[in-house]
Amino acid sequence: MLLTKSLLFSVILIFLIGCENDLSKVKFYAKAENSHIETAKNIKIIYSDSAKVQVEVSAPLMERFESENPYFEMTKGLRATFFDDQLNVKSRMDADYGIRYEKEQKMEARKNVVVVNEKGEQLNTEHLVWDEKREKLTSDEFVKITTKDEIIYGNGFEANQNFSKYKIFNVKGTFPINNTKHDKDS
Repeated sequence: MLLTKSLLFSVILIFLIGCENDLSKVKFYAKAENSHIETAKNIKIIYSDSAKVQVEVSAPLMERFESENPYFEMTKGLRATFFDDQLNVKSRMDADYGIRYEKEQKMEARKNVVVVNEKGEQLNTEHLVWDEKREKLTSDEFVKITTKDEIIYGNGFEANQNFSKYKIFNVKGTFPINNTKHDKDS
């Protein structure tokens, strides 16, 4: 009986000693890497400079996460509208998904990304990065730009945020759009 009690006591003692936790490890695991802290529906975010509205981002759902690089996700789509100093719309971007990294001041748009400028020129891609500090739109993926005269295909591009000036990298093809109307008598 004494042997059984000693053995039981030894097992319990070993178990308790083995369960010691380093406090720094406990704190590390207690703080979730991507801690969800806010959810908002039908949001509008206004970006301004010197009290002038530059961009309005709207989304049906936004979730904010706290981490080393805080971010918010727009999992049900987004629309970003870019304005000039007189609040005229210069371009508009729509996407099925967006994520904005707060420290980097960059937003990624993914899935069915469409950007249209005031001239009606349209960009289509699956991935786009808006660098807020540089006021640039970029993509390293396949892009299609449709103008009134042509359709241009390529891999990668860079543009100013209002999409009035752009450069396509690695152009894959340019196809003219025939805008002439044919008469029935021709």
